[in-house]
Amino acid sequence: MRSDEARFSATDRQHMARALALAAQGLCTTQPNPRVGCVLVRDGEVVGEGWHQRRGGPHAEVHALAEAGERARGATAYVTLEPCSHHGLTPPCCEALIAAGVSRVVAAQGDPFPAVDGRGFDRLRAAGIAVDVGLMADAAAALNEGFLLRVRRGRPLIRLKLAMSLDGRTALADGRSQWITGPEARADVQQWRARACVILTGIGTVLADDPRLAPRIDSPCTPPDKWVLDSHGRLPASAALLGTPGRSVQLCVSDGAALSGVERRVLPTQAGRIDLQAVMAALAARPANEIHVEAGATLAGALLDAGLVDELLIYVAPLLLGPDARPLAAIAPLGGLDSAARWRLVESVPIGADLRLRLRPLVNPDG
Repeated sequence: MRSDEARFSATDRQHMARALALAAQGLCTTQPNPRVGCVLVRDGEVVGEGWHQRRGGPHAEVHALAEAGERARGATAYVTLEPCSHHGLTPPCCEALIAAGVSRVVAAQGDPFPAVDGRGFDRLRAAGIAVDVGLMADAAAALNEGFLLRVRRGRPLIRLKLAMSLDGRTALADGRSQWITGPEARADVQQWRARACVILTGIGTVLADDPRLAPRIDSPCTPPDKWVLDSHGRLPASAALLGTPGRSVQLCVSDGAALSGVERRVLPTQAGRIDLQAVMAALAARPANEIHVEAGATLAGALLDAGLVDELLIYVAPLLLGPDARPLAAIAPLGGLDSAARWRLVESVPIGADLRLRLRPLVNPDG
């Protein structure tokens, strides 16, 4: 527990934990909006619950207030993100809370979105409602890392998915890679695809593997876009990804005839390739929060060299492919070990016969 959370009671933490669990139900459906949960408690009893289910639909507070009805008067609202204070696709949630007569709002964190950014809290306090902020803030931020990164820094979160053998190889020398990992690992990947706003790949992967790039899950999911880095416009009209839900976007370096059903975008180049910073800006403008990258060694290496990978999602299969097999990522040669990027392991989970690793950049290995 963070030191600044000491002012909150065990009851507060219990209800905020529930609000976070509700927010997580929107993991695959709310994008590009943040995932938000709300719990209303009056006289120790939960009188209303809600979570933001989809963009354009009612926010978490509205669902909870509708369930509570008149019992919301005098209640405490536990929300995982600052209630919105502006008219977007839906009316301001802070006004709904004020009209319902809640007496206290406990929020995990503020909303840095410029149209909100403290204004929601200000309006609640101006209406005489007690506002406490900072309970379980780290857990709330983890749910919305991509949203927060996009709003604060103008680029989405990049998650690079890779599958490799024990000796760090991704395919045989002739390119054959189906299947390095087992069925459980391949099913697990679908959940990571489903939570993304965009699945990003390169034209080499499309031409070699013809992936569908569509989540295959049984639960509700907002179909992610499929973006292909395709400098010279080689995307075939027969590509499997063009027949799956979600917009298809082709990123090129020059104008040309767009394929039917494909959005073609021309981006600037850097060192003869599509400028990855321009790609990040285009993704943020979409807007997109989390990007799931499934690509070959060239694009993977370029993203790593540019320092644009926020998370590595690596599936390790218990087999060896040998020194002639294809490498994990084609990064630039290193001058020495001290110049190698360092990563910290944040999760290690067995998935069937394979192992799923999640790693984050170690920004300051000496600190």
